[in-house]
Amino acid sequence: MINNGTTAAPSASSSSNTAAQSLGLKNFFKTPEGRYKLQHDKTHPSSLLPYALAKSITQITLAHLKDQAAQSAGNLPALQPSSTYSVASSGVKYVTSKLLGSSGNGSRMLGFVGGNGAGSKANGGASKSGHVGGLSNGGSSTIGSNTSDGKGSYLIFNVGDTLYITELNSEEKDPIKSISFGNSNPVCHAFDSKAKDGHDLLIGLNSGDVYSGSLRLQLQDVGKKLVGAHHYNKDGALNNSRCTSVAWIPERDGAFVAAHADGNLYVYEKASHSLTINDFGKDGPGDSIFPVIKDQTQFSVAHARSSKSNPIARWHICQGPINAIAFSADGRHLATVGRDGYLRVFDFLNEQLICGGKSYYSALLCCAWSSDGKYILTGGEDDLVQVWSMEDRKVVAWGEGHNSWVSGVAFDSYWSSQNSDDESENAVYRFGSVGQDTQLLLWDLAMDELVVPLRRPPGGSPTYSRTQSSHWDSVVPVGTLQPAPSTKDVPKLAPLMVHRVHSEPLSGVIFSHDSILTASRDGHVKIWTRPGNSDSQVSSSDTCTPVKPVSSGFR
Repeated sequence: MINNGTTAAPSASSSSNTAAQSLGLKNFFKTPEGRYKLQHDKTHPSSLLPYALAKSITQITLAHLKDQAAQSAGNLPALQPSSTYSVASSGVKYVTSKLLGSSGNGSRMLGFVGGNGAGSKANGGASKSGHVGGLSNGGSSTIGSNTSDGKGSYLIFNVGDTLYITELNSEEKDPIKSISFGNSNPVCHAFDSKAKDGHDLLIGLNSGDVYSGSLRLQLQDVGKKLVGAHHYNKDGALNNSRCTSVAWIPERDGAFVAAHADGNLYVYEKASHSLTINDFGKDGPGDSIFPVIKDQTQFSVAHARSSKSNPIARWHICQGPINAIAFSADGRHLATVGRDGYLRVFDFLNEQLICGGKSYYSALLCCAWSSDGKYILTGGEDDLVQVWSMEDRKVVAWGEGHNSWVSGVAFDSYWSSQNSDDESENAVYRFGSVGQDTQLLLWDLAMDELVVPLRRPPGGSPTYSRTQSSHWDSVVPVGTLQPAPSTKDVPKLAPLMVHRVHSEPLSGVIFSHDSILTASRDGHVKIWTRPGNSDSQVSSSDTCTPVKPVSSGFR
């Protein structure tokens, strides 16, 4: 808890801690390395109508904006005049000028590149990919007071039909920016800190539409509409099913993927041209760009028939919704989980299915990679956290501790073992999970400490060993989807820490350099500072290189 030493007005942190305690929630939790403390509590405006909370499940994205080199004025997308600007107060005008670099930063300017790459042009209303102009909705100024010069850390989260942006360092609970989508709801988003042309923010809607835009440009604008963005799959022209997940492709500037509820995933090149509806032919865009899917149960990849089209490829992953996707850090592999309960891992560059397998029960809802690309976490409706090994292409551990569906998983790439001097010891991975049981669980994965069950002899009882089990004896052929393993074949993990962090079901967890962020599905985000960081703000050090696990000798 943050204590500002004054009694005149309680801080936002103290107010949120008081509210949490009234609900029986503690504002700290303990781990072997020390105590994590609740520092900030972020949420949507209190004026939001309750029915809006049920429209979508809140997801969170952490964005770090850095200084950008000065660019010529010709590369700046013009902010068109609107009624919002004509009634803007002097304070809002100051914020805008500061974001543009004319105040507080000398002569430095923040540059944004408009258009779909160099020299692209917007399509008309009939196109499936277009450009959203710089006009706002003519409403009032932004929520709160945005005094940032653009550099810093921001938290992005969706509630109902609105995307909210808040400063991570600020004690203010309310967001500094809201972006309304009117008749559709944002359900997923992603940020690319390495974007070279200013377009670093992806947003997927439940209508199937996808937008890419500049986070800086949204902070600069005082309206409540998305500005300077590119519009893909406009009005569901190519796929009108819900966009369930979006992700930038690592090491491929401007390229991204969008997954949908019908089991399809599309690959987009941001710099590619776009076809209009008229170019698709009378049979419609789906039939002209990509061939008809012959077998809905089989994985298939189809490339666009025209070199000028965008998206450039369609991956049919499964029959039913894709619930989540995640790229390995090097962009080589893509993991997907779906309503059918399968994890699938692909060689993205070669467009091949490598491995995968079934959950113990029902759907998988989330997935995440370790920073070294060796392990994948999955969670779902079986209340388990599964740990997959890329080397073994199998489940190597089950985490048991949740009392309901697991809705978010993540590795803590910034944590390192305190006992890492011995180079011969096995690697230890720290990861976390959240669920609809309102709990955050932390886990340590140390392969040399797992008790692995061996094959059950006929008519006998299973024996146990710290060596490999029969679950790992056989080699899994590349491209094989495995059935759910038997409970006796998979070692079990117990959580290191269990803590009830929210009063509502949880939807996401993020690890940063200085904190852990947890989000509930109704739009509340809590920031838990790591031991030793409780008196300091979350800073730009979040962008530092994650800690690699201790060198490992295990297979």
